[in-house]
Amino acid sequence: MLSKSAARKFFLLGTGLCAVSFVLLTVDTIQRVPAQTRHAELTESAIRGKHLFDTKNCMGCHTILGEGAYYAPELTKVYERRGPQFIAAMLRNPEAMYPGERKMVNYHFNEQEITDLVEFLKWIGQMDLNGFPPKPDLAPANTGAVTALSKAPPVFTQMCSACHSLAGTGGKVGPALDGIGSRKDKAWIATWLKDPLAVKPDSKMPKLPLGDADVEALAGFLAELKDGGTP
Repeated sequence: MLSKSAARKFFLLGTGLCAVSFVLLTVDTIQRVPAQTRHAELTESAIRGKHLFDTKNCMGCHTILGEGAYYAPELTKVYERRGPQFIAAMLRNPEAMYPGERKMVNYHFNEQEITDLVEFLKWIGQMDLNGFPPKPDLAPANTGAVTALSKAPPVFTQMCSACHSLAGTGGKVGPALDGIGSRKDKAWIATWLKDPLAVKPDSKMPKLPLGDADVEALAGFLAELKDGGTP
C-alpha cells in the first residue's frame, strides 16, 4: 500500500509525464503536417478550389478528410478513383452524367472554376493520410471480373464503370458491357464513344470528354469483350 504522500507523488509524476508526452506528440504531429499534406505543392488554383468548395458548402453533402455529410460520395480519394476527366464532367453537368439518377446541384461552374476544384481534389488525394480512408475490401462478383478489369485501360475504371457493369462489377445506370464486342465492332464503338448523341439522338449517354487516345484504348478493349468469355 502506498502512503498518501507517496500516492500523491505518483499521481503528480504520472500526470506530468503524460502531459509532457502529449505536448511532444502534438509538436511532432504539427511538424509533420507540411510534408504529409504536400504543402509545397499547394498551388494558387488549388487554393481557389478550396475556397469554392467551402463557399458552395460541398461538405453539406460530401465527406472529405473524414469531415462532412454522408449523403453523397466521399471525396478524399476521388481524384485517384475517378480521375480529372470524370470530375470535370460531373461539375459541368451532373444530370448529364447520370440521367435521372444524380441529385447533385448544377452550380454552372465556368471552366476556370472546374479546373480549380479538380486541382483542389488532386491535392487532397495526394496527401499522406496514413492509409485513410481505407480502400474497401470488396470481392468481385466472379473471377471473370478480375480477368476483364485487369486488362481494362485506366479510363474505363474512371469513366465507364460509374454507369456500366462488366462481369457483375460497376454501375447499373447504363447497360452491361459483357459481350459487347460480339454485337458491335471497334469502329462502331469508337464512333459511339466520340459522340453518342450523333449516333442516337435520344441517348441518355452524354458526350464524354475523351481524347483520341482514350477512344482508341476503350474501343479496342470493348471490341474484345466477346460473348462467353473475357479478353
